[in-house]
Amino acid sequence: MQEILPILEKWRIAEDCTPRQREQLAVYAGLLAEKNQVMNLTGITDPEGIALRHFADSLAAPALAAIPQGAKVVDVGTGAGFPGLVLAIARPDIHVTLLDSQRKRLLFLEEVLAAAGIGNAVTFWSRAEDAGRNAALRESFDVAVARAVAAMPVLAEYLAPLVRVGGRLLAWKGDAVREEWDAAQKALARLGMEPPQALPYALPGMEASLVIVSSRKTSPTPRAFPRKAGTPARSPLG
Repeated sequence: MQEILPILEKWRIAEDCTPRQREQLAVYAGLLAEKNQVMNLTGITDPEGIALRHFADSLAAPALAAIPQGAKVVDVGTGAGFPGLVLAIARPDIHVTLLDSQRKRLLFLEEVLAAAGIGNAVTFWSRAEDAGRNAALRESFDVAVARAVAAMPVLAEYLAPLVRVGGRLLAWKGDAVREEWDAAQKALARLGMEPPQALPYALPGMEASLVIVSSRKTSPTPRAFPRKAGTPARSPLG
């Protein structure tokens, strides 16, 4: 989808990326639009929509600033790869694990990785709750991210067990997060995380109020969390 390149330039999206990185984004966009015709990946398939709603959103400045050099990052419930795969393209210094419970989505992402020549990302097939109890993954990541996955109290239980002490979770949220704030603070405290911060950002040409919810891990997550698959969504902490 070469037509996305002038849109990236118009809106100054990924302007710190090299020509090769922008070409990787174009390959990604093309495969996203193509595969979406046979499987449900996204409701946004036009070039400008992909550029603004997916790529620019994934590259939100507060999130980029909060991810340290060389970080190990896990994208929980990655879906079609947002924000994790876009971050992997824009930040070749980091290593990203794209985690999702639907194998067909991961097969799509593996196709993108191969076609675009992206070597700093891998896929992992698992529910978030199971991943948090997996000894190979638990408290092993510098940063855990998620975009449009669940309400904050639920999301906290998905992300926190994967983050090492001293690491951070980052959640892409809309204005509705205000209604979740008190419960989110209580949930994060039970999971070994500090009180959350709301880091505002905006998308080019749009007025929507958006935030990155950021919280640093200060102590190990109790072994009781995450609870078994499905429980966090049915009975949120907080």
